[in-house]
Amino acid sequence: MFWVLLLLLAWAAAGTSCTRLCLAAVRTAAADADAAAGRRHDLTLYEAAFLSGGPRRVADLTLVSMARQHRLLLAHTGWATVVDPRGRDEMERSVIGAIGPEGQSPIAPVRDAAAAADAVGSLADRLVSAGLAVPLGSRTSVGAAVRQVRLAAVAVLALGAAALLTPAPSELPPNLVALWFALPLTLTLSCLAIARIEVHPYSHWASPAGQRLLGALALHAGSADDRTYLTSVAVRGVRAIGEPDLRAAFGRRDPYWRH
Repeated sequence: MFWVLLLLLAWAAAGTSCTRLCLAAVRTAAADADAAAGRRHDLTLYEAAFLSGGPRRVADLTLVSMARQHRLLLAHTGWATVVDPRGRDEMERSVIGAIGPEGQSPIAPVRDAAAAADAVGSLADRLVSAGLAVPLGSRTSVGAAVRQVRLAAVAVLALGAAALLTPAPSELPPNLVALWFALPLTLTLSCLAIARIEVHPYSHWASPAGQRLLGALALHAGSADDRTYLTSVAVRGVRAIGEPDLRAAFGRRDPYWRH
């Protein structure tokens, strides 16, 4: 009856991991329901940038916006030069501060420093409070639960193989023993399939409520005025930049810069 002990271990692994995944999914769905029940939220460009690409996208949007207003020069060589040192909001002041007192710096460290600034952190907190951004804890818990279910599925397979290969006497034929182990394996695979459908719509940054607002915003990002141009950059990133020199500025790395 050694296989029965292995079967109990298989059920314990499958049941524990699937329960954890279900609880994490329920908590995330409840947060989305609370956001959907709240008041209507009109996204700013910075908020759209964060929900689409996180802190780094906010830094990119700020750089592009300042360059479009000729208050910052972004050279195709990958350097940023301050033209107007007066930032109009916290994001712009973070960028100017990241460039430094000399007024010139490679773009790569400026993007990193601006993305890590307190202004972006405050923006993230506001979006999480509004239910539009995925909290780091929820994002981590769902991902960890999915990984645990995958490990449980592998463990069930290993335990089933061990039960079939162990030369211990059993009153059941091997095909029935395999059938018993197929039950917890089916449970884990079913949970993974459901998670693939239900959890997949969650992006790395935006909750489903945030994604719905982004979808509505993207519909109006096709015209040629400055607002819709910046909206495209917020939603799609630097690949939406139309000017070749400006786009090249984000692709260059200064060879003398080291992190």
